[in-house]
Amino acid sequence: MIDELDLAFDERVEKGRHRRRAVRRRQRQRQKRGGGRGRTVLALLLSFLLLGTLAGGAWYGFDRLQGFFGAPDYDGPGTGQVVIEVKAGDTATQIGNTLVKADVVKSAKAFIDAADADSRSKNIQVGSYKVRLRMSAEHALALLLDPKNKVVNGVTIPEGRSALQTYKLLSEKTKIPVKEFQAAAKDPVALGVPDWWFKRTDGKKVTRSIEGFVFPDTYELPPKATAETILKMMVDNFLTVTGEMKFAEQVQNQLGGIAPYEALIVASLAQAEAGNPDDLAKVARVAYNRVYKKDMPLEFDVTSNYGWELQGKKTKSSADMTMDELRDPKNPYSSHAHKGLTPTPINSPGKKALEGAISPPDEDWLFFVAIDKQGHSAFTASYQEHLRNIEKAKENGVLK
Repeated sequence: MIDELDLAFDERVEKGRHRRRAVRRRQRQRQKRGGGRGRTVLALLLSFLLLGTLAGGAWYGFDRLQGFFGAPDYDGPGTGQVVIEVKAGDTATQIGNTLVKADVVKSAKAFIDAADADSRSKNIQVGSYKVRLRMSAEHALALLLDPKNKVVNGVTIPEGRSALQTYKLLSEKTKIPVKEFQAAAKDPVALGVPDWWFKRTDGKKVTRSIEGFVFPDTYELPPKATAETILKMMVDNFLTVTGEMKFAEQVQNQLGGIAPYEALIVASLAQAEAGNPDDLAKVARVAYNRVYKKDMPLEFDVTSNYGWELQGKKTKSSADMTMDELRDPKNPYSSHAHKGLTPTPINSPGKKALEGAISPPDEDWLFFVAIDKQGHSAFTASYQEHLRNIEKAKENGVLK
């Protein structure tokens, strides 16, 4: 028994030793594994830092490259010479594209960047400019800002000129024959006049004409301009001015029932009849009252003259016109023979005449006559008073 107990005890002791050795072995293994994880984490952190540094350097390098290659640009002041045109409403991007197309600058972005860096770029004027080929965007901008580089080829169209009179002025300046302007003007819609302008609410047939749409102003004509390009420029100016004024919207809101085209006709009548800018809106009021309120003929002498001009006949002053001439029913523009407004405008009214046609005074005037040599007229709703005003005009030497 003793031997068996000793053996059993020895066996338990031996097993205990094995278990302790196994526990110590597992602890050492866990320590080793823990240390490995720490070293692994450290290695990962170092790797991330290294990659971050490399990525930052790569991004910095890319950013630098992008700065160099994102906006290609020529160096220096360029060579040779070319003329480019800056159009009304052109943005820096549009000007840049024009310069790129002419090989003045290498990229539109280079010009945009130069313009953004110089607040004076907002002062670039409409017109044609002499610039050089293959120049830096900065140099190109400097030339566009220098008035000395602007090509001066201007022509002034005064207010109240008919289309035919305008063609003659343009022909004198450009040497383009009048016939070419007349040919180009046959289709006003093709020149940019929106079709909706040719609408009337007064029951009269619409006669499409460029008359009234060639806005009076001073124009810088581009090199090698044609009759068509010049007339398109003038029509575009008309649309810009009337658009900014909201002419059509205001006519419809303030003169209920009257079409914008009819108001344009009235503006042209006022431009022709008013002897003083102060009277433009007043003449417009007389026209509206006679046509739309009283169903009276306008009896404006200037309309007969316009009809004669279209027929190639000589025009006359009112004092030289006979009643038979004024009342000629064969003249479609005779406002003595025909009631209502004329078939078309009779000239190109200026901005003030357009404004007067939008907002005429709220008066019941039906008659007016110039009473002084400054061109001021007297307005009245009474025919008897109108006769007295005529006598006053004679006393002042305005009428004979």
